Amino acid sequence: MSLSPDEITRIVSLLREVSATEIMPRFRNLGREDVRTKSGPLDPVTVADEAAEKALTAGLKALFPGIDVIGEESASANPDLLHRLQEPGLVWVIDPIDGTANYASDLPLFGVMLALLDGDKILAGFIHDPVGDDTAIAIAGGGAWIRSRNGARKRLTAAAAVPVTQMTGALSWRFLDEPLKTRVVSRMARLAASFDLRCAAHQYRMIAAGHCHMMLFRKTLPWDHCAGILLFTEAGGYAARYDGTQYRPSETTGGLLLAPDKASWEALHKLLLEE
Repeated sequence: MSLSPDEITRIVSLLREVSATEIMPRFRNLGREDVRTKSGPLDPVTVADEAAEKALTAGLKALFPGIDVIGEESASANPDLLHRLQEPGLVWVIDPIDGTANYASDLPLFGVMLALLDGDKILAGFIHDPVGDDTAIAIAGGGAWIRSRNGARKRLTAAAAVPVTQMTGALSWRFLDEPLKTRVVSRMARLAASFDLRCAAHQYRMIAAGHCHMMLFRKTLPWDHCAGILLFTEAGGYAARYDGTQYRPSETTGGLLLAPDKASWEALHKLLLEE
């Protein structure tokens, strides 16, 4: 399945509408009872996440009848839904608010992530910024771009390769297991600079636009990465799991490492991950 320009426009309109009606009105207006945790204190969810996922699910089913939809919150409540990704056929994967910790802390750095899959193949990805009201879009084989609120397009291009010591990027080390956590943290100073925005949506937009060179993740849940991986690779970048194999949405372990090209990936892997 290839999305038509009209379908892309309708998807962007849905993302903007849900952001305007469910996400932004609740931003900086959450009460204590509106925020809870799921797997632990670093994994919050809000009433806005749940409302946005419900609205996005209904909207996608109206636009694309017959295509399954899996959202982060529904899958958190019922992990068996992830088995659907191991089966053939089209499915939408939603992260209604990526960067919930920022959202719940009144920080304007969060996004909505949406991807269309066919089995383990990512066909399309969307990362919408509710604050800036623009959308990063990638179509498999069709490139990656930012679509502004007025419909203007700006092509995304990943950064050129540089020596590892000149690389900047996002290191999500807080979820790493030992001894890998200590290894990575002890070697971070060998990079030019590192950061963690607590928001994969904006980190993927940054790296796809060439504003940094690398990213590292331990968690590989599909709603956090499908749209971003396609965005980055369509912008010319290179991504693989820690063992060098291709990212697969149905595989939720194995970590992720991103770099401008394969040679840069291998150099970065040696610096950060190898014993």
